[in-house]
Amino acid sequence: MRTPTARAPGAPGIPYAHRAATVALTAVAPATWGTTYVVTTELLPPGHPLFAGMLRALPGGLVALAITRVLPRGEWWWKAAVLGALNIGALYPLLFVAAERLPGGVAATLGAAQPLMVAGLALVLLHDQPTAWRSIWSVLGVVGVGLVVLGPQARLDAVGVVAGLAGTAGMAAGIVLTKRWGLPAGVGPLALTGWQLTAGGLLLLPLTAAFEGAPPSIGAGAAAGYLWLGSVGGLIASTLWFRGLGRLPVGASAPLVLLSPLVAAVIGVAMGESLSALQTLGFALALAALLAAQLPTGAVRTGRVRTGRVRTGRARTGRARTAAPEHRPHDHDVREGRIR
Repeated sequence: MRTPTARAPGAPGIPYAHRAATVALTAVAPATWGTTYVVTTELLPPGHPLFAGMLRALPGGLVALAITRVLPRGEWWWKAAVLGALNIGALYPLLFVAAERLPGGVAATLGAAQPLMVAGLALVLLHDQPTAWRSIWSVLGVVGVGLVVLGPQARLDAVGVVAGLAGTAGMAAGIVLTKRWGLPAGVGPLALTGWQLTAGGLLLLPLTAAFEGAPPSIGAGAAAGYLWLGSVGGLIASTLWFRGLGRLPVGASAPLVLLSPLVAAVIGVAMGESLSALQTLGFALALAALLAAQLPTGAVRTGRVRTGRVRTGRARTGRARTAAPEHRPHDHDVREGRIR
């Protein structure tokens, strides 16, 4: 008699259609974040990154808490605070600083380096050895984004570069820790998002009051921009993102951030800009890198054959259970997924 089985998140045993749907929904988040630069530069009042980050986080977090009515328990109080600081409290204002002080191309290229940072952190914290396939495509993704958005007029501002790299590194750490800690029992992505948005917003609230304050005036355009960033770009996008992080391998989810600069480039074209042949080539290269990262390349990895379902500590077939003692698989082999 078979016992219930569990599929490893993002494992090749997951049906293709289900995995494709998960990837598509998760991709909505970075695609939405690609609108941040144009909203910041065209609609929001300049010089208020803390205020913008706080409005993007705290209201949406409180809404999520009101909907789910689930609060952290035990160690998840400090875990939620750490994730909220990395993914929200530090990321949002740093992104707004980078968007204000750097051309969109430079800021986007810094963000495109995130898959490389995630791969390094995953190796240390998750013991997830990156494949050569994904490592190569991660580098090509950065090159592709650079070809799209960097030009001879691109200028480097030290504060903006540091802010962009710090925000990218913080989110990379948040991705890996989210994958490492997972979700507590009975908690869904919306509740986890609410915890992080609230924690990040509460972190930014006193900093905003002490160092920046509110803009002297907020017109209709700015109000619309804040509403967009806090609802679609904040609560909705973050919920889809954390849902995807829990279901996809870290090596597949991280490269989806390449969509942000690509969407920003498409918006630029829609606003009257044009892409040169070299930029078009870069766009195609970055898109290919994003898609290549979704291929199930982990069928054979570190000497292990990963086929179909993964059983938590038990052999899948009766042959392994009834095998002669000298041929009985070791418990270590079963745990590592070598026994189908």
